[in-house]
Amino acid sequence: MGEYFDDLELRSEDERAEWLATALPAAISRAKTAPALARLLRDVEPGEVTDRAALARLPVIRKAELTEAQKKNPPFGGFATRLAAEFDHIFQSPGPIYEPGRREGDWWRLGRFLFACGVRRGDIVQNCFAYHLTPAGMMFDSAARAVDAAVLPAGTGQTDLQVRAAADIGTTTYAGTPDFLKVILDRADELGETLSFTRAAVAGGALFPSLRQYYADRGIVTQQCYATADLGNIAYESEAMEGMIADEGAIIEIVRPGTGDPVPDGEVGEVLVTTLNPDYPLVRFATGDLSAVLPGLSPCGRTNMRIKGWMGRADQTTKIKGMFVRPEQVAALVARHPEITRARIIAEREGEMDRMTVQIESPRSTEADYAGSVVETLKMKGRIQIVPPGSLPNDGLVIEDRRKYD
Repeated sequence: MGEYFDDLELRSEDERAEWLATALPAAISRAKTAPALARLLRDVEPGEVTDRAALARLPVIRKAELTEAQKKNPPFGGFATRLAAEFDHIFQSPGPIYEPGRREGDWWRLGRFLFACGVRRGDIVQNCFAYHLTPAGMMFDSAARAVDAAVLPAGTGQTDLQVRAAADIGTTTYAGTPDFLKVILDRADELGETLSFTRAAVAGGALFPSLRQYYADRGIVTQQCYATADLGNIAYESEAMEGMIADEGAIIEIVRPGTGDPVPDGEVGEVLVTTLNPDYPLVRFATGDLSAVLPGLSPCGRTNMRIKGWMGRADQTTKIKGMFVRPEQVAALVARHPEITRARIIAEREGEMDRMTVQIESPRSTEADYAGSVVETLKMKGRIQIVPPGSLPNDGLVIEDRRKYD
């Protein structure tokens, strides 16, 4: 397709809906061959899950559930459709948590991202993601093969050797965390070496605008993706650099933290992802990250939905007055009263004591209307503050900890 990795990136809304009506039932059917997913989805008829509305009725899988399942049934907790020995790689991420991998095709789907970065045959990728135990190195190695680029499997650290190799080999593309490239460039300057990087494909950390500009001033175009070891590529920047475009092998939902309920486009919520990977078919997997749908289509011509990128963490569990308060409890409070649009818990210090304020968006004006529900759902009393609908910040926070510990 020239400018595009494949024609999937250019599908119309109707074509995407038609594809989803076939792809979702197939994915659910395949998922039900994994023991853990078979139990979780035992009451789900795959043929009835043909669109996003039906998908939103399925249960959410959280990282903690995956971790607990792996402890009881290592290494994959019954969430994979293959035996461990049938995979090409088995990785261990901090936790520990285990993830599978395969050499076949572009298993993590990151080739689409490198293609959007302009990486092609003739490029040499200096892959500075770790190859040891964790999968990031192999994920980008696989991506480079998908676009016919050569790879220097550099891994992390050893800055002087990184500079020497980049200079001798003439690597054109950096892949790694956003900040390590600057370490390499600064050291190259100290050593009087001129490097040939013109592109950087980054992930795994914050790409601050000032850092992106620093690279641009040195002739390096920097683009980032949003990917995880469990899910592979979720979304990526194109040359337009307006939000992140959803990967064609991932179905993204933005939901109210602590629930599986989709929020309106533009509202900040937790990112859930359903992958169409037949070997590791996670369904409505909660990333714990916050983002929001970015309306409209990308100027680059790709037609898939866009998100605003990483906007914080959704797991806001906080201990107040010695008791944990969780986003699920805030969601339960909202669910008790149809007139409540949103609620937010504020944790503060009053002298040496914790103070909890419950802000509630409601047309009502009497705090006493909600006092009983607050105690029943949050298991403690707190100051109740009624605010007008639409007045709470659109930042995805349902629990805000304002306490200072220094």
